[in-house]
Amino acid sequence: KGDGMIGNIYSMGLALQALGATGKFYAPREWDCAQAFSVVYNHDYHQPMAIAQVLPALVGRSYLEAAGLDCATSAGTLPAPVPGAHPASPLPAAPITVHYSIVNKLQGRHFTYTTSVQVLAGSTLLKVLQEAAVEKPDIFSFQTKQTSWGPMVVSIHGLAANPDDRTYWQFLSDGDALQEGVGAYKPQDGEQVKAVFSTY
Repeated sequence: KGDGMIGNIYSMGLALQALGATGKFYAPREWDCAQAFSVVYNHDYHQPMAIAQVLPALVGRSYLEAAGLDCATSAGTLPAPVPGAHPASPLPAAPITVHYSIVNKLQGRHFTYTTSVQVLAGSTLLKVLQEAAVEKPDIFSFQTKQTSWGPMVVSIHGLAANPDDRTYWQFLSDGDALQEGVGAYKPQDGEQVKAVFSTY
């Protein structure tokens, strides 16, 4: 993509590893490595799997080369803690409102439901789904499956994703597909998030 993204934020780590490892042997076209790394540097990774995949590219080494790192040479590079210093207490998070919709125009009886949910600022989208399910369980109930990338929503309102049908629940914010999962994405006040039953 023009902004340096390769696929999405989840595929960036593997793409950078592949391009770094095969660049000497296979280069179908020039790519702006600085722009791609800028995307990585500006993203706040939380999920261990994403960090594990992007880390080799950031240090310029493959996992096979990790055993050869000389950690003794980098000792002392971290800033020393200031004696008596304590981190500032964070201000209490204010409540925000997130507008959440679920949409199925693909299978069975079609539906569209919308609700507004209040959560604390900094809450993940998973918390929004949980609050909606508590307020209106007959409409916004959902199920997740734990993956190495965090929780993945597999069913909403009793409608389950199915790999045989190539269906899944896609999450969008103001019309754009989310680059993070429900366990990592943090919506902003007034944001409109849709879960759309989709096919691939």
